[in-house]
Order: sequence, then structure tokens, then C-alpha cells
Amino acid sequence: MTISRLIAPAAALLAVAIATPAAAAGDAAKGATAFKAKCQICHVINAGQKGTMAPNLRGVVGRKAGSTDFALYSPQLKAFGKPWNAALLDQWLTAPAKLVPGARMAMNVPAKADRDDVIAYLTTLK
Repeated sequence: MTISRLIAPAAALLAVAIATPAAAAGDAAKGATAFKAKCQICHVINAGQKGTMAPNLRGVVGRKAGSTDFALYSPQLKAFGKPWNAALLDQWLTAPAKLVPGARMAMNVPAKADRDDVIAYLTTLK
């Protein structure tokens, strides 16, 4: 078997792995449960609902950090301004203050499986 016959299938597998969103690793149903237990104490998710303690997370995936009309964003998070994707949300949920020093979110989600599930759930909130 020639090397090119080995490389083509490997390249195809790599392309699929790269194209697959990180949130696909999580379970959105489990994420909804985890969100209610860990996040909903501060965050809201209903369309048009104003957050009082933390921003509304409906549509957070793809949205620039600190870009809604929520009044209590830290200046550091507003300046951070990167769009939230699965990888960035994973970093944020691991250690918010490490990703954005000065951020006001004090909670984190230490378990990778829980983070993946919550991110999968947030991805469904369009």
C-alpha cells in the first residue's frame, strides 16, 4: 500500500474532526439540567428577558462578549469583546477570571463533562 493511500483517509478523518463543533461532545439535555442547577440562579434565558444579576444567555454562542444591554458587565469583559464559541466558553466556564482578569463572574464549572453539556445546551438557545 502506498503512502498516499494511507494519507488520504487520515486527512479525511482529520477534516471531519476539525469541522465537528466542540459542543457536539456534550449532551444538551444534561446541559439544561446542569444550567438550571448551576447557572440559572444568576442568568436568564428567555427571549427579551432582562438579566438583573447576570446577562441573558439566549443567543450567547456567536455573540460578542459584553455586547448586550446588560448594565453590569465589567469594563474588562466589555473590552474583551470576542465572540463566544464552544472553545472560548469552555475556557470561560473553567476559570472566568483567568480568561478575563477583572471579570465579575465568580462561579466556574470544574468538570469538563459538565462544561461540555452546558455549552451544548447554550448552543441550542437561539
